[in-house]
Amino acid sequence: MAICRIALGLLAFATSGIFGLTDALAQASDRSNPAIAAVLQDIADGNRILYQKKILDGLGHVSGRNPANPNTFFMSRSLAPGLVTTADLIEYDLDAKPVADDRRGYIERYIHAEIYRARPEVKGVVHSHSPAILPFGVSETKLRALTQSGWFLGDGAPVFDATEHGAKLGFLINTPELGKALARTMGDGWVVLMRAHGDSTAGLSVREAVAIAINTELSATTQMQAVALGGKVKYMTAEEAKSQAQMSRGGSTDGADRTWQLWKSEVGQKLP
Repeated sequence: MAICRIALGLLAFATSGIFGLTDALAQASDRSNPAIAAVLQDIADGNRILYQKKILDGLGHVSGRNPANPNTFFMSRSLAPGLVTTADLIEYDLDAKPVADDRRGYIERYIHAEIYRARPEVKGVVHSHSPAILPFGVSETKLRALTQSGWFLGDGAPVFDATEHGAKLGFLINTPELGKALARTMGDGWVVLMRAHGDSTAGLSVREAVAIAINTELSATTQMQAVALGGKVKYMTAEEAKSQAQMSRGGSTDGADRTWQLWKSEVGQKLP
């Protein structure tokens, strides 16, 4: 009898495990959905584009909110950005837990999860160690909107210091609490600098988040060059930045699409 009870117990355990796995898998999104497939492709393309632009190197990551379920997002398994394909993407919930995937993920996925939680309008997030922005994260000089491509910087990008919020492992954003603190620092803006670390950008799409990451780097370079020339630097006014935002987002998407296709061609994309 004891043996029978043990056998029945093992069967029940195995059965519950199978059903539990089935339930988990059932929650995963249908990646054949055209809208989801398009976002997955943009995430893969964005990783490679940012690597080619030297915004990302062996580190950093790109994510996109699930268009079929705003409470989940997609991001690559732990992999160098220049190698990411759509097959590498993991679906996460807003607690940064994988929906149905046991592959190793990025430790800083909380950056993405907490920005998505705090900002329902955000559809794409990038975290990088963008070289030219690093000086602005450790100095009192603000990175400000100076040219039309940097309109999103306004009168100065905020700076997040992980050590002021209880970071225990260098400057890594490896806990929900640090992710929440970073999202609060970003506020309703589109870029937050990270002291001694890099930056994180957000966008109304994956493509916009990627473009903002690229233009943050370019803006930092341009500002340093303008300051080095000497004399007064004429930054954009709040009204000018607002007008440029409306033009960039409310006008024709043809220019943005042409730019995206060019970036893809530069990295030799052969994916459909």
